[in-house]
Amino acid sequence: MVGVWVARYLGPAQYGLLNYALAFVALFGAIATLGLKDIVVRDLVRQPATGGVTLGTAFVLRLIGGFGAFVLIVSTMAWLRPGDVVTKTMVAILGFSLVFKASEVISYWFESQVQSKYVVWITNSVFFLVAGIKVMLILNEAPLIVFVWLVLFEAILAAVAMIAGYMLYEGSLRIWSFQARRATALIRDSWPLILSGIAVMIYMRIDQIMLGDFLGSEAVGVYSAALRISEVWFFVPLVVVSSVFPSVVNAKKRSDAIYYKRLQKLYDLLVFSAVAIALPVSLSSGWIVQLLYGEAFIGASLILSIHVWGACFVFLGVASGNWLLLENLQKHAFYRTGLGALVNIVLNIFLIPEYGGVGAATATIFSQVVAAYIYDVFNVETRKSFWLKTRSLLPFTRAMRQLRSW
Repeated sequence: MVGVWVARYLGPAQYGLLNYALAFVALFGAIATLGLKDIVVRDLVRQPATGGVTLGTAFVLRLIGGFGAFVLIVSTMAWLRPGDVVTKTMVAILGFSLVFKASEVISYWFESQVQSKYVVWITNSVFFLVAGIKVMLILNEAPLIVFVWLVLFEAILAAVAMIAGYMLYEGSLRIWSFQARRATALIRDSWPLILSGIAVMIYMRIDQIMLGDFLGSEAVGVYSAALRISEVWFFVPLVVVSSVFPSVVNAKKRSDAIYYKRLQKLYDLLVFSAVAIALPVSLSSGWIVQLLYGEAFIGASLILSIHVWGACFVFLGVASGNWLLLENLQKHAFYRTGLGALVNIVLNIFLIPEYGGVGAATATIFSQVVAAYIYDVFNVETRKSFWLKTRSLLPFTRAMRQLRSW
């Protein structure tokens, strides 16, 4: 709710400028993270004795990646908007926060120890503290730039809290060390994930950037307001898949028939959940936007009514991503995301100038359909998943088949 209050306080134009800068920085986030998370967690679990070298090396790599991303962010924005001092300043401040996110390697360690609860405690504590500061800023009518500085402060505070938490739980950082050979090995394993991360960020955030470049900050603000409501539900597939997918994995060990039957049930459940969310939100989008954001953001209602239907394909994408990993077909995760990003960019070029945020939402829906569904039919290795998804998306056809079988 604090985020909604910030949006109402800043208004569409300033809120849009803030989200434009955040989206632009997010595009370079994959460079800062270097795709190290899963690789580092894997190595910490497999080789706990060399954990100090792994953590120290990963930390240095994340620092280098953060500084490199910061330089790219500043130089790219200076090239794109040479005379826009305000946007360049905001992007520089926000971009520098990526350097402090090198402390996230500590969260990798907690995850490897099956102690992610400590990370949750730390991040939630920082979140609530920063939320309180935001309320104070609103009450004192702070300017936009102060909210930008607060993002950097939050990154610094999170880094300090994460390091303190690690030292309280594990002890000293002195066991950490950098090793060039280890760095080479980590980068060699993670570079496909870097490319995948870049594709994901383009896929998720390019619409906001293109809206800003085509139509200005106010259009971004209205569109971002709709996204906040639409994307708030994206935790659902993560919870469902994390709970259900272990049974799918176990079924694979027994027989293909049981395996695909359970996978079909998972897809069915996710589509049902997505429709159960999208239908009421779409029908009441005007009332929701009016209640949360006020009259100034009323243009977000139509955008929300369209964009929220992407949940069907986002939910399926999360589940099928786990399926790809289980089948050792991770390469397709990158290919389909890259294709989705390309479709999104091309459609945005044609739709945004004519239809604004509605066009961007439409482009997003089509790109999600292509990436999470249509892509599978063109590949022999993924075609089985395509038919399972089709049955989930068209439940009445499955019902007719069952009736005929009786």
